[in-house]
Amino acid sequence: MRGAVMYAPGDVRVEEREDPSILEPTDAIIRLAATCVCGSDLWSYRGTDSVNEPSPMGHEYVGVVEQVGDEVRNVKPGDFVIGSFFASDNTCEICRSGYQTSCVHRVGMGSLGCQAELLRVPLADGTLVATPGMPDDDLIPSLLAASDVLGTGWFGAVAAAVGPGKTVAVVGDGAVGLLAVLAAKQLGAERIIAMSRHASRQALAREFGATDIVEERGDDGVAKVKELTGGLGAHSVIEAVGTQESMMQAIRSTRPGGHVGYVGVSHDVELPGQELFFSHVHLHGGPAPVREYLPQLIELIWNREINPGKVFDLELPLDEAAEAYKAMDERRAIKVLLRP
Repeated sequence: MRGAVMYAPGDVRVEEREDPSILEPTDAIIRLAATCVCGSDLWSYRGTDSVNEPSPMGHEYVGVVEQVGDEVRNVKPGDFVIGSFFASDNTCEICRSGYQTSCVHRVGMGSLGCQAELLRVPLADGTLVATPGMPDDDLIPSLLAASDVLGTGWFGAVAAAVGPGKTVAVVGDGAVGLLAVLAAKQLGAERIIAMSRHASRQALAREFGATDIVEERGDDGVAKVKELTGGLGAHSVIEAVGTQESMMQAIRSTRPGGHVGYVGVSHDVELPGQELFFSHVHLHGGPAPVREYLPQLIELIWNREINPGKVFDLELPLDEAAEAYKAMDERRAIKVLLRP
């Protein structure tokens, strides 16, 4: 099969890889209908995360089941399925509490390389969720978004305690940040402040439900949010970047008693204990338990109540994965969908 492999920062190649096979009786093999490049993949592409050897890439996937192991009961060949970026059994005590990305048996899908034609999914019964039928082609981008960025934005909103009557600020205008806006709207937020400097992303944020746009960053961004909220700050702030500046901007934009949901992959973030102590701000986040939300998100997409696939503003064949990375790195695309 063909699959994307990163050899070094800035060096992504699509080459022949060995077809996956059933290794455990709980595995499934799926033929991918679509995959994509994630903003978190850019940490390696830019050299922030080390690349020590050729590494299969990708952790987002939708497709059709081709084969299942002897112990798989919940999906069958021919099902169109979606899974999270961590495989989970969905039965352990941690999974049952709603944190499948910390499953005691979890397997990172990124290590298996989802930017490919075929994929082995461990713990298939707990990881994969089938759609009600074979989706129309126009639904595939939205269903793919549910595999990570929609579920991550949704968790960010839940972690930030978004709800009716609340003012929400979103730090970050990548796919996760934009879909956090959509999630906040779905969860009933009264006012949604999207922090973005890019006209195309601002327009999509407004389409997803943003009521205000703040272009300033850092302390200037904090001051603008305070200005828009009577000097108090937002009730709920979603951090969707993962840098020191974005985390402190999120915390300082939150009113006392408010909540920060952080879902940006953290890089060199250090939290000042004394400032946190006196802020009275709640912090919650981490790798999103996308599996927890998949049934609900699939239903919303299937019924065409939401269209998160709009974050894909460029579609390329899998063989052009290198260009997909380059386009996202240069911010010429919000998120690139790859068709195997």
